[in-house]
Amino acid sequence: MLVNDDIDALSRAVSGPVALPDSPAFAEETFAFNVATVHRPDVVLGAADAQDVAAAVKWAAERRLPVSVQSTGHGAESAIDGGLLINTRRLQDLQIDPGERTARVGAGVKWRTVLEASVPHGLLGLHGSSTDVGVVGYTLGGGLPVLGRAHGFAADHVRSMEIVTADGALRRIDADAEAELFALMRGGKGNLGIVTALEFSLFPFSDFYGGGIIYPGADAATVLAAFRRWLPTLPEDASPSVSLLRLPDMDFVPEPLRNQFVVHLRFAFLGNREAGDALLAPMRAVSTPLMDTAGPMSYLDVDQIHMDPADPLPFMDGGALLKDFGEETVADLLELTGEGSDCPLLLVEVRPLGGALARTAAMPDALPDAVSGRDAAFLLFLVGFNIPPLAEAVSASIGGILAAMAPHSTGYTLVNFHGAPGDEADRARAWSPAVYERMRSAKSTYDPGNLLRFGHAITGAPAAG
Repeated sequence: MLVNDDIDALSRAVSGPVALPDSPAFAEETFAFNVATVHRPDVVLGAADAQDVAAAVKWAAERRLPVSVQSTGHGAESAIDGGLLINTRRLQDLQIDPGERTARVGAGVKWRTVLEASVPHGLLGLHGSSTDVGVVGYTLGGGLPVLGRAHGFAADHVRSMEIVTADGALRRIDADAEAELFALMRGGKGNLGIVTALEFSLFPFSDFYGGGIIYPGADAATVLAAFRRWLPTLPEDASPSVSLLRLPDMDFVPEPLRNQFVVHLRFAFLGNREAGDALLAPMRAVSTPLMDTAGPMSYLDVDQIHMDPADPLPFMDGGALLKDFGEETVADLLELTGEGSDCPLLLVEVRPLGGALARTAAMPDALPDAVSGRDAAFLLFLVGFNIPPLAEAVSASIGGILAAMAPHSTGYTLVNFHGAPGDEADRARAWSPAVYERMRSAKSTYDPGNLLRFGHAITGAPAAG
C-alpha cells in the first residue's frame, strides 16, 4: 500500500504532475477513448519527458508496483486496476526529415499531427483507419495501414526507438543495438518496455484516390460476392475493405444513413481519377449505391474513407485472421450478420491482407519483427456498443460469430484487433508459437518481476532447471 512518503518520492523524482484518485486531474489523465473502460490505478503520472518515464518506472520497480502506460486512450480493451499509470500524451516531439524520408515522434504524437507535417513534403506514414490514434501504440501492435497492401505493416518500417525497460533504464534500440529486443517490440505491443520515441520511414506519393460506396444492407450477399470476385483484379497500390454496418441514430452517422443496415465498401488507391474510376467500375455497377464518395482527395482527408467515430464511445470488439473469403466463408458470415439476422453489432468488417503485408518480412533487407498475420488472407473485425442493455447481446454475438468462423480462421489474431485479452492461451494467439516463445524468453530477461502486466501482457518463461 502506498503511503504519503512514497507519493512524495515520486513527485520529487519527476517534473510532470502526479495525481491520486481523489485529485481533480486523475480523471483526465486516466480517461480512455473506449469510455466503457475505466482505469483505476493507485497513482498516475503525466510524464513530461522520457526522463520522467524512466524515473517513474524505477520508482515503481523499487516498490514492486505494477506499471501501465497510456497516451491517447485508444486500444483500452481492459481496465487498469492498481499500480502506476504513466500517461505519455505530453511527449509531443516531432521531427520530419524530408531528405531521409523519416519521422521521429514522441510517445504522445497522433498520426494526424504526423500527416500535417509530412504531407506538404509529399510524404505519408503508414497509419490505420483513423488518424486520431497515437503513433506508438498503434505501431507496437504491428499497425495495419490503410495502404498496407502497398507498403506492409507499420512495424516493418520502424528504424529505431527509445524505450524504458522494467529496470528504469532508458535505451535506444535498433537493428544493431539490442536487436532481439528491437525485433520483439515491433509487433509485441508493450510487453518488454515503455516506448518514449519512435523513428520510422515515410513514403512518397503524388495522386491519391479514396472514399467509399455505401449500398443497401438488403444487397449484402450480392455486394460481398462481387467484392470476392473483384479483389484479385486489383493492384497492390489499391487497398479496399468492406463492412456491414448497423448504424445508430447518433451524431457521428450522416443523417440519411441513421437507423439503417448498410454495406460500406472502403477504397484507398495511390493513383489518379482515371485509374481509380476504372478500378472501382465493377463495384459501382453492383446494386444501387446509397452514397458514393470515392474520388481524388487530399491525403489529409484520409479519415473520410473509413469514417470512424471521432468522439469517445463505449464499445467492445473482437477479431480473427481468416484463411479465405470464399463462398462458404461469406455464407457462414452472412447467416449470423446479414439481412434478417438479429446481429446487434455496429460493425462487421473484412479487411483483405496479402501484398506487401505478406511479403515484407521475406524481402532481402527486411528486419525480423513480431508481427503476426502474414500468412492470413483477411482480417475479420467485430465491434458493438458496450452499454446496457446491449452489452450482453453484443458479447454473445462476438463470441458466436468468432466460433462460427473458426473453421475459416488461421487460429490467430492481430494484437491490435484481438479484443479484450483472455487467459494466457488466448493472449498467445496474437503471435506465432515461435515468436511467442521468443517473447516469453525476452520477458524473463527484461521484466522478470512482471512489472508490465496490464493490457495484452504475457508472462515470462520459467527459469531453466
